Amino acid sequence: MTGLAYLGALAVSLGGMAVIDRRFRLAFWHDARRAALTVGLGVVGFLLWDVAGLVLGIFARGESPWMTGVLIAPDLPIEEVFFLTLLCYVALVVWRLLEQVLRGRHRTPGGGAGLADRDGDA
Repeated sequence: MTGLAYLGALAVSLGGMAVIDRRFRLAFWHDARRAALTVGLGVVGFLLWDVAGLVLGIFARGESPWMTGVLIAPDLPIEEVFFLTLLCYVALVVWRLLEQVLRGRHRTPGGGAGLADRDGDA
């Protein structure tokens, strides 16, 4: 059971990001096609980086009881894909949130105050 802990934590974190994204319509709930392209290209880019690092001997896979042990390529665990997806998704959501806050355009879906002006700071 512990072999699924890390993958499960990544999946829960991705779900949490999706809830935030949906609530504030920042990425996939704003423009699903562009968000998928952005996250997908980021994941592919980082996976190529990982493969290059593994081939060159810069990176190595560590053993952990918290991982599944499922590999998608030699020394490349399935958890890496989930981690990179989370990394790219978080980066996109934060970028979009900061962009909206700095432009003063962030409002919640119901039209109320967004994160920027809940404390009267905006």
